[in-house]
Amino acid sequence: MVSLNDSVSELAGVGPKRAQALKSLDIENVNDLLTYFPFRYEDLQAKDPTELTDQAKVTLKGTVAAAPVISRFGRRKTRLNFRLLLDEHTIIPVTFFNQPWLKDKLEVGNELAVYGRFDAKRQSLAGMKIIASTDDGGGMGSIYPANKEVRQATIQKLVESAYDAYEPVIVDLIPEPLREQYRLLHRRQMIHDMHFPAGDAAAQAARRTAKFEEFYLFETRLQIVKQQDHTLHGQALTYDLPKLKDFIASLPYELTDAQKRVVNEICYDLKRPVHMNRLLQGDVGSGKTVVAAVAMYAAITAGTQAALMAPTEILAEQHANNLAKLFADFPVNVALLTGATKPAARKTLLPQIANGAVNLIVGTHALIQPEVAYHDLGLAVIDEQHRFGVNQRQALREKGQQPDVLAMTATPIPRTLAITAYGEMDVSVINELPAGRQPIKTSWIRSNQVDSTLRQVKAELSSGSQAYVVTPLIEESEAVDMKNAEAIYERFKEQFEPTYKVGLLHGRMKNDEKNAVMDAFKANEFQVLVATTVIEVGVDVPNATVMLIYDADHFGLAQLHQLRGRVGRGKKASACILIADPKNELAVERMTTMTSTNDGFVLSQKDLELRGPGDILGKKQSGVPDFKVGDPVADLNILSAAQQAAKETVASPDWADKDANLALAAFLSTTAHQNTTMD
Repeated sequence: MVSLNDSVSELAGVGPKRAQALKSLDIENVNDLLTYFPFRYEDLQAKDPTELTDQAKVTLKGTVAAAPVISRFGRRKTRLNFRLLLDEHTIIPVTFFNQPWLKDKLEVGNELAVYGRFDAKRQSLAGMKIIASTDDGGGMGSIYPANKEVRQATIQKLVESAYDAYEPVIVDLIPEPLREQYRLLHRRQMIHDMHFPAGDAAAQAARRTAKFEEFYLFETRLQIVKQQDHTLHGQALTYDLPKLKDFIASLPYELTDAQKRVVNEICYDLKRPVHMNRLLQGDVGSGKTVVAAVAMYAAITAGTQAALMAPTEILAEQHANNLAKLFADFPVNVALLTGATKPAARKTLLPQIANGAVNLIVGTHALIQPEVAYHDLGLAVIDEQHRFGVNQRQALREKGQQPDVLAMTATPIPRTLAITAYGEMDVSVINELPAGRQPIKTSWIRSNQVDSTLRQVKAELSSGSQAYVVTPLIEESEAVDMKNAEAIYERFKEQFEPTYKVGLLHGRMKNDEKNAVMDAFKANEFQVLVATTVIEVGVDVPNATVMLIYDADHFGLAQLHQLRGRVGRGKKASACILIADPKNELAVERMTTMTSTNDGFVLSQKDLELRGPGDILGKKQSGVPDFKVGDPVADLNILSAAQQAAKETVASPDWADKDANLALAAFLSTTAHQNTTMD
């Protein structure tokens, strides 16, 4: 019995060598081949000579009017010329370069169709291929992504033979009610019309169905993972509600409505005997850390430990200090564990973590080292989670008895990424800023306007405020003409000292040096801090009210927004000044977008449109899979509909046994190697 899971080597003309070559295109079985869709089509319908436009790719049908002539030029290059009689009055010269073997197909009086590029000035055709000798060269020609090992013509031939042989076993994967609801083609028709469309309309209808199917299969797998995660037995943390209310009442400010809503969502999860895997996203300064503190205190009142993992030592230390202040009047023993923790302190601390004397552990990836054993870890919080690799996040989950996981990110995640990269997580969003937080005024200037801006910075400093100056490079590079941190540091020292002190911070410094500089800036020992993007994450200096960003067009919107969030953390009005001389319209658009909105969600969606997901979160951690036909940004509507459909499909535990879902369930079980989990 033939099956779409058959190896491509079952097809005629595919031996071990060709099977290996096809593997380089990720084609291993017949289903892979049938869903290896063309990325564009050539119109092979024969054209009337009067319709032709200059440099258009066209198909012309006619009769060979004169014997072909082959001439040689250059080193091993050939030119084949013949004349094609289109009608009684029109003869077109046709030239094929480096295809001398075509001479045998060109007998005088033979009818044929030639595809090529038309030159209106010369009234001639640069031939690309001969389509047929007798038929009218109709329809659309499929163009596939090919490589050195597998040629275009080979793919076309194999797809034809695979479709002919396997057409009877192509079954619908999308359940019939959904297919009718979304007006989708049968799978057999969709595959046929993707490869061999009769015209534009057929190709577009097939592509729409192909996109939906691809997203739907991906989202169904994600929903199954989510379902399995929810049935994992986690700990039911029966926290002490009166104690939790006392802690919330002790906070120096009232929680916003958004924070209250998110706290309720998290606490509801903590109480359930299933494993929590929740993503907490909120814009810079929206108060995620306080929400995490409430969640961690809930876990502690339930008699378990809580841990918070941050990406840098500076940030871990800041979290530890802030939490120690928040919990000063509560039975919480906060400890800090990073790579910089001295051996003697570490030796004392590890047994206290293991016996439960320390119930809130803050640190970097040092928290997941094998020698760190927890007494009873109930909740693991991961800050700026996209900064950690999949394995590091997994290692923290595996400490203790499946602790609940709360991942936090200040990179607002556009809907596209929420649906794909984080589809297996429950998402909580803090979508309002605390009262009293003033919006940051952002402006964009050219580099020749910097001097007048420096006067503005000095005015801010004279009122007691501090300033950040951000630059992309540490030292001068001949390859890239960007302002570098060391040169700018020297320039600012010249212009601002001795009245104001200038500090320098960059990624090549040792951790203790970085910490010392940051502590000095927090203590206002430096009024100006020249820094690279090491200040992007989480460092909190409420007195800093102005930021200059040099070569701002070299940063993405999400990163600029993160940087901008370092100011405006106190009660004073703050400003962010972008310095850039953009070289293209895309860069200009990024600058104008930054000055027009403070909304991180708007910016991250725009960043995704302008630069693609891999550039925002880093290639490995973007989490967005490489879809074959669907574009998760451009096709967001189809993606959203497919997610909703997938949720409905797997909503009941016995979904796989329902008649409408049998083909889908069978397909998913045989393609389990295409694992879509991001974690």
